[in-house]
Amino acid sequence: MTFEIVLRYIHFISIFAIVGSLVSEHLLLKKAISRKEIGRIAKIDAIFGIAALTLLAAGLTLWLDSVGKPSYFYSKNWIFHIKITLFALIGILSIWPTVFFIRERKGIADEIVQVPASIFILLRIELSLLFIIPLLAGLMSKGVGYFG
Repeated sequence: MTFEIVLRYIHFISIFAIVGSLVSEHLLLKKAISRKEIGRIAKIDAIFGIAALTLLAAGLTLWLDSVGKPSYFYSKNWIFHIKITLFALIGILSIWPTVFFIRERKGIADEIVQVPASIFILLRIELSLLFIIPLLAGLMSKGVGYFG
């Protein structure tokens, strides 16, 4: 019981860290930005990555180790599969911004870098998809989508 509570807490806190880091990145990003500011955003992006991996580890443990609810509760729910797919899609969409931040943070700190429009678009898509996941989680917790 205690392990389940700790695992669910880690899962929950990771979700907050992901939302906070993505919103922060979006708010701090400008069309023209210094390499020093990009370095700051790259650190926030690293928090996003760590939180995503932590969320994935905790979520997989909750699902596959049958901690709490049995694994079939998740495996036989099409909403859960959509939720996992959205999470994976967010991860895939985050690759290009992460590469951009890592690559562009190096150099003269005061040098101004033009941020491609695609970075803004990808961050906005990630945020939009991210805000669908709690709705799916709420539906899933009520048994909606279960086909077992």
